[in-house]
Amino acid sequence: MDNKEFSKQLENRTKRFALRIIKLSISLPNSAEGKVLKNQITKSGTSIGANYREANRSRSKADFKNKIKICESEASETVYWLEIIIDLNFIELQKTQYILTEANEILAIFTAIGKKLRL
Repeated sequence: MDNKEFSKQLENRTKRFALRIIKLSISLPNSAEGKVLKNQITKSGTSIGANYREANRSRSKADFKNKIKICESEASETVYWLEIIIDLNFIELQKTQYILTEANEILAIFTAIGKKLRL
């Protein structure tokens, strides 16, 4: 697979992930705490794909690196919020396990891309 095909697949994957995050946030409780978590996880979980699209359309190598680091940071934050939601038992573990696995895989991908760019 070449870089262009990989990029398109990762754009699609992060978009599907964003949609899952939005669906998950809809199912969170409407308590004050639930609303905070909805806001946080929706922002970080949807930001990954948006920033990756921007990275692929960056104007320079430095801009690309910066956007990839933002993707990595947002993915890490999303994993954190998912862990909080799971620890609070706001959503059944069975329903969140897949999305947590996906979040960790996306984090690993952006971490690897970021490390490759540092060389």
